[in-house]
Amino acid sequence: MPPQEDTTAPVDGSTTTVRAGDLEVGVIDIGSGVPLVLVHGGESDRTQFTALRARLGDGIRAISYDQRDSGVTVCPPVPYSLSDLADDLVHLLDALELPTAHLLGASFGGVVAQHVALRHPDRVDSLVLVATAPSYAMGSPALDDLLTMPHEERQRAAVEYFYTPESEAARAGRAGTLSLRSPEQSARRHRVAQEHEVCDRLADIAAPTLIVHGTHDLLAPFSGAVLMQQRIPNAKLRPIDGGRHAIVAEFPSTVALRVREFLGLEAT
Repeated sequence: MPPQEDTTAPVDGSTTTVRAGDLEVGVIDIGSGVPLVLVHGGESDRTQFTALRARLGDGIRAISYDQRDSGVTVCPPVPYSLSDLADDLVHLLDALELPTAHLLGASFGGVVAQHVALRHPDRVDSLVLVATAPSYAMGSPALDDLLTMPHEERQRAAVEYFYTPESEAARAGRAGTLSLRSPEQSARRHRVAQEHEVCDRLADIAAPTLIVHGTHDLLAPFSGAVLMQQRIPNAKLRPIDGGRHAIVAEFPSTVALRVREFLGLEAT
């Protein structure tokens, strides 16, 4: 059984908007120190990392933002690619006057982070890949079903996939990390996720990489984490025993501790 954690967290600070490339992007930018960009999952937004941010501690400037079709970011209602999402993150770095940053991507956010590392290696100090995969095809067959459900049905179904049965969220019967989108927005997000396939390019990721993954992830099987560890040069894999897909929300203290260790910061 995985360890239980107190996931109670304060409300994140005020959201601002910045002009990044052609987009108006919603951003939460808190703390000072090494810049760590938190890249949210496919069904989430910038607020996904409230519990994690509260535990990251001193010495980290934690920046989360809304991707296209997410939160308060304003984008054109047209299809886009993973390359576009990677470029969007770099445009955000430019807007914040950051030549480089560490990237932490959870689930689909880890997909975006992988594409940034491959497309813009000079902008990435390191990668933390959480509950993600090197290929959409390596995901659980349940993934397509989950992503095409109506929002309320998906909220109910996600509880089992995201959390261990012992978690507070599971006991309360709520997923807590899913954002409401229009059918058109959801379809664009689903379509771009299906593009992801970098298994044969993992060896080209030059950034130091930490992989944090639940051993019982029901959407991104642990085998994908093992493959990334094997193929990304000098990657480190730190499993969370028994964890499922929402380990950032369910085990924020554990994830934060591993991030601080990876960045060479003292435990808080």
